[in-house]
Amino acid sequence: MNSVALSASASWPDVWRTARQWRPRVTVEVLAMLASLYFALTANVPFWHAAIAHGWVQWRLAVALFVLMFGLHGLLLGMLLARPWARPGLAVLLVLTSCATYYMQSYGVYLDADMLRNVLHTDWVESRELLTPGLGLHLLVFAGLPCAVLWRVELVRRPMSKALLVRAGFLLSMWILMMSGAAISFKDLSSLVRNQHEVRYLVTPANYLYALGNLGFAQSASNNTPLLPVGADARQVPLASSRKPRLLVLVVGETVRAQNWGLNGYERQTTPELARLPVVNFSHTQACGSSTEVSLPCMFSPYGRAHYDEEKIRSHQSLLHVLQRAGVDVLWRDNQSGCKGVCKDLAFESVASATDPELCDGRRCLDGVLLKDLPPPAGASSGDRIIVLHMLGNHGPSYFQRYPASFKHFLPACETPELGHCSREQIVNAYDNAVRYTDHVLAQAIARLREVDDYDTALMYLSDHGESLGENGLYLHGMPYLIAPQQQMQVPMLMWFSPRFTADTGLDLSCLRDRAGQPASHDNLFSTVLGVFDVRTSVHVPERDLLAACRA
Repeated sequence: MNSVALSASASWPDVWRTARQWRPRVTVEVLAMLASLYFALTANVPFWHAAIAHGWVQWRLAVALFVLMFGLHGLLLGMLLARPWARPGLAVLLVLTSCATYYMQSYGVYLDADMLRNVLHTDWVESRELLTPGLGLHLLVFAGLPCAVLWRVELVRRPMSKALLVRAGFLLSMWILMMSGAAISFKDLSSLVRNQHEVRYLVTPANYLYALGNLGFAQSASNNTPLLPVGADARQVPLASSRKPRLLVLVVGETVRAQNWGLNGYERQTTPELARLPVVNFSHTQACGSSTEVSLPCMFSPYGRAHYDEEKIRSHQSLLHVLQRAGVDVLWRDNQSGCKGVCKDLAFESVASATDPELCDGRRCLDGVLLKDLPPPAGASSGDRIIVLHMLGNHGPSYFQRYPASFKHFLPACETPELGHCSREQIVNAYDNAVRYTDHVLAQAIARLREVDDYDTALMYLSDHGESLGENGLYLHGMPYLIAPQQQMQVPMLMWFSPRFTADTGLDLSCLRDRAGQPASHDNLFSTVLGVFDVRTSVHVPERDLLAACRA
């Protein structure tokens, strides 16, 4: 390695000249070890806080984890880096790791496959809200400076045969180092893995590299594969000639948690308009997952959380395909980043890029835009219809951008996506303002459905998942299911039925209100909607149909 001595009296030009001459020569293996050391020391603060909860009392476990982590990242980098692309490849890893650590430290998120899928499927408008000055400064310090040093490094060339032999020895030594780390404190390590197995999602960059591998494999297996049929025997019970066709507006909320839902007894009245309407509120509803990527496909699937199998859910048709097969006209109207495969090959409208001057600002549209021309003309269809409205809702961290100025009821509100710059009171105020706007949009939807004469109308609303607002240092959502807090898993759900719908279906609303006080979940959606349209199929489970016991 080259070295240049500096005299104590060296001038700044001399220092600059010396810095420019500094070109250390290292092997790829040494570079991998230096990078592993850097990641262990700078990119894993959340991991060390979670794994070493009792300070120096756990020094043996800390040493074991450090050695294990160093060996793991050395092994991964040894498999990923080769001399031709070692520097650009490592530069990419430094940038990605810096981004990952910023969001993990700022919001308390865990990087598992589901969270990474959320990131990869996020559209540019959502992503732009997260590009904050704080992220820029973090990137400059933890990626920019190391990349500047990295670009001064010269990598040693070796003959191919020798390079392969050295690399094999390096990988073997990293494996032995991992095993040695485990042996240092095996008892404590096995206890950590058994009792806090979720901490593995905090080991960075191994967490997102592993998740990327899983997602890449799953994506390659599912590309261009037609969805497998569900409910192939589905058929509708014919309507009596005296009855009108049914129209159900199914509103899928975003990031609204049950704890801040006024109808659930929240200390603030965040649902004043719905409180004046004859809605049936389900106050104990559990989400299928803590993110849209998990919950949306799950709630429209016959498997649900009770028989959760991600591969099955993503490879099979959804509730909407069953309804379409049975003769129900289906439309998905979206103010989000898509239907996550739920409406594949079905009618789809995106309003996210609409140009309504009252509801859109050129980047995003408020959820009121979903109600434009609701319900849309029936066209050639004269039968039953379902219209799914996918809301932007309380999508964070920019809660303040989810409602118009007239809905600034709770002040002061946090008006920046950098939640660390706001007090918890300000964050909750902005969040509750957004809930009040959701209340308004739902009340307006019901008002429109009341005026519809061509259909027996109904509305159902349920949120896809909840949100953490600083409890236990957590923000946003997407925690692994097994450790997700209730703030991310408990969601609001309600139903409204027009008087004519109630009369024509023999629905006993007092019975349904009694049922609404009992636990429910996303798993109830599939069979309940099939029941609304009297669809008979083997995948309809009467015990999960929330209306079944209350219909004459």
